[in-house]
Amino acid sequence: MSDVVHNAQHEFWRPPAGQPEAAGPTMVEACDGCGTEFMVGARFCHVCGGARQAQLAVASSWTRFLEFQYIKQGLGLGTASLIAFFLGLGCIGGVLAVGMIYTIQTFTDFQAIQMYRMEWLLAAVAAFVAGILLKKTSPN
Repeated sequence: MSDVVHNAQHEFWRPPAGQPEAAGPTMVEACDGCGTEFMVGARFCHVCGGARQAQLAVASSWTRFLEFQYIKQGLGLGTASLIAFFLGLGCIGGVLAVGMIYTIQTFTDFQAIQMYRMEWLLAAVAAFVAGILLKKTSPN
């Protein structure tokens, strides 16, 4: 018996034999029928027998386009540059809002509105430039 243990291979030095599993669709955590939380690895509810559904249907709805991570991945931007991009879009919205909110009655009103628009446009340009400078480039 001691000879068998002496010649044993050291399994812990080997690399893992299997490939890591790809991330599949996640499963719902509670039963739709009775609201009971599923046991780990269960495919059916242990209370009512209802089948466990994948959460893929929820993730494939149109609301996933509003998720921050999905927008980051779609535009290929980092967090800081995406925030700067949204600030720039907000400033462009400010330019449009100034034109809709204020009315021109005299020449001084016209000049004041133009100054407001220039300030909003300068803020938008600054936000977009900040987004460009904060964008992380790949080391290719």
